[in-house]
Amino acid sequence: MRREMVEINAIDYEDKHVLHNLMQLYRYDSSEFDGHELSIHGLYLYKYIDHQWTDTYRRPLMIKVNGEIAGFALLMLDVPREFVHVSEASRTNIISDFFIVRKYRNKGYGKRAAFHVFDQFPGAWEIRQTLANKPANQFWNRVIESYTEGMYREIILNEERWTGPIQVFGDEPNNTLE
Repeated sequence: MRREMVEINAIDYEDKHVLHNLMQLYRYDSSEFDGHELSIHGLYLYKYIDHQWTDTYRRPLMIKVNGEIAGFALLMLDVPREFVHVSEASRTNIISDFFIVRKYRNKGYGKRAAFHVFDQFPGAWEIRQTLANKPANQFWNRVIESYTEGMYREIILNEERWTGPIQVFGDEPNNTLE
């Protein structure tokens, strides 16, 4: 049996409409956890769609399996501390949104895509999930546990800026007590 190919490439601005369409599926799936509501036009809004190409630290990526669109990852790379909640590194990478379409879920493609992203952009990482989104939290804990061989922290915040679990790993200062 041949291994299916997972590719991850930058989304060009000309393909913004493709990301917008995928965002509808993503917001629909996550609405049961985060309460996103449809607009009067029957669409889910995402105010940062244009920012993916105007903010230099953002990187929108398309995930494909054997050439077919399978999802996306929206990254914030090498951001300063004001963007992070837990990481103690001077600069941190963040997965702001990550989506795998249902057809490709629970088959290892999301894990392979996440590993590829972590390998492609080394450094400190912070990954957040909303408190109610238990499936996403379980996914990220499994993936990061495997990727880091258990060398990560999970903190659950309940603050004005963020409420929910956050996993942090990579290039962290040594927090052990001597």
